[in-house]
Amino acid sequence: MKLWNLALLVWLAGCAVAPAPTPCPPCPAVEAPKPAVKPFQLAQWSDLPGWENEDHAAVLELFKGQCATLAKRPLWLSTCESAQKVGAGGNESVPPGADSPPKVGAGVTAPGAAKAWFEANFRPWQMVAPDGGREGLITGYYEPVVRGSRTRKPPYLTPVFGPPDDLIVVDLASLYPELKNMRLRGRLDGRRLIPYYSRAEWTAEEERRADQALLWLDDPIDFFFLQIQGSGQVVLDDGSRVRIGYADQNGHPYRSIGSWLIEQNELKPHEASMQGIRAWAERNSQRLQELLNANPSLVFFRELPADGSGPPGALGVPLTPERSLAVDPRFIPLGAPVWLATTRPNGQETLARLMLAQDTGGAIRGPVRADFFWGSGPEAGALAGRMRQKGRVWVLLPRWLEP
Repeated sequence: MKLWNLALLVWLAGCAVAPAPTPCPPCPAVEAPKPAVKPFQLAQWSDLPGWENEDHAAVLELFKGQCATLAKRPLWLSTCESAQKVGAGGNESVPPGADSPPKVGAGVTAPGAAKAWFEANFRPWQMVAPDGGREGLITGYYEPVVRGSRTRKPPYLTPVFGPPDDLIVVDLASLYPELKNMRLRGRLDGRRLIPYYSRAEWTAEEERRADQALLWLDDPIDFFFLQIQGSGQVVLDDGSRVRIGYADQNGHPYRSIGSWLIEQNELKPHEASMQGIRAWAERNSQRLQELLNANPSLVFFRELPADGSGPPGALGVPLTPERSLAVDPRFIPLGAPVWLATTRPNGQETLARLMLAQDTGGAIRGPVRADFFWGSGPEAGALAGRMRQKGRVWVLLPRWLEP
């Protein structure tokens, strides 16, 4: 035997033979993830609590009023044409198979005609969360009335700005249609687009841009709540009144200062209402800016005339107290009638009525989520500030539409 073969045999004899690997125990069975529930489930009119007793004619008139805007959209063209015939002496457009509504005389809506029109032209779809839940959060908002001036002087030291010249808005839908309603906001740093100033960063910009302010208000916490609401009326020091409405924002996500106060153990969850936050701010004025900076989102405004029933919503028509609703437009199209079933603020009294989806909001996300417009002024603010109820939502869509 050659020497190298002998050496090889000796080496192999001294090697430990590796044991066979222990087989893995059977893996536990894992269920495949359940697909998300569709946000629309077809319902019957009898499913809508209180539908029979609603003032359908009042909402029909409001629906007609928004048709100058809605009729420009293919989704609503035929429905708006049909709506204009109710009470105009004509017979409404009724889809095949639907019950014919009562005929009406010129300028008069016959009893039951409006209800019949809604039932003939729409089908109700209940909104459902991805997990299958049918109840969601219903909050309230309002139009604040605050004090201000066109010139900077005590006590008017809180500036209101329009969209800054260096704010760049990129509409992603132009490049990616699947990102409809998504926009990037930023500013240029050389050739780079970087995030726009957060609220804390913008505070340092206010003095440099003071000559660009639209107005000056007397209370920073009032202005903060006005930004959350998206619009407000300003009573000027000369006695006149103007309205300011949402024009743009800085692109930063909204963060609740109420939640921040809870996380800081400054307030209990049941105390974190608008009234509770205001009371905390009055007790802790030295920490006011810290509180406000907890929300990096910042809103810019435009000046509007102080007329109409309410400020213009995202649809572009004036909001109507207790009939206008802010929704997530990814699920509920703007202009759609919506049946809301919830309770009044801080109570169990039923609040069920026909609304119109005329607005949106940064915190309004998801199919079963809505914001109820209460109107203008302190009384509406008191109701809106206390409203945090559970509720169900049905959207009324044209009969020909299958969501």
